[in-house]
Amino acid sequence: MVARMEIDVPDNAPPGGHYSHVTTGAGLVFVSGQLPIDKVQGRLADAPFAVQAECAIRNLINALRAAGSGPEKLLKVNVYIVGIDHWPAFNRVYAELLGPHRPARAVIPVPELHYGFLVEVDGVATA
Repeated sequence: MVARMEIDVPDNAPPGGHYSHVTTGAGLVFVSGQLPIDKVQGRLADAPFAVQAECAIRNLINALRAAGSGPEKLLKVNVYIVGIDHWPAFNRVYAELLGPHRPARAVIPVPELHYGFLVEVDGVATA
């Protein structure tokens, strides 16, 4: 049996590669890795870490909303960080944007990310 998959593209989604920003199926919303790319400002690779983190998290939230979900419905978040020393700064921005909601989360240190970014975020939520 093949699961039915719906593909949603947020109006403000930055351009991407051969993937969907967000898909839904079986009552769940899957958001692809969101990088600090702003539709107006472009790639924020030279921006301070906290600015990159905020942009990536906002892209995640925008993708959720495009699929009829929202940050309060997040079940699991994966965070890829270049330099684990950025973890406290990420945690501050994440807590500010998600408020009291605390989905399961993994923070994965990586040696590098595409375009020289310092952070990437993906997630799974309920529809």
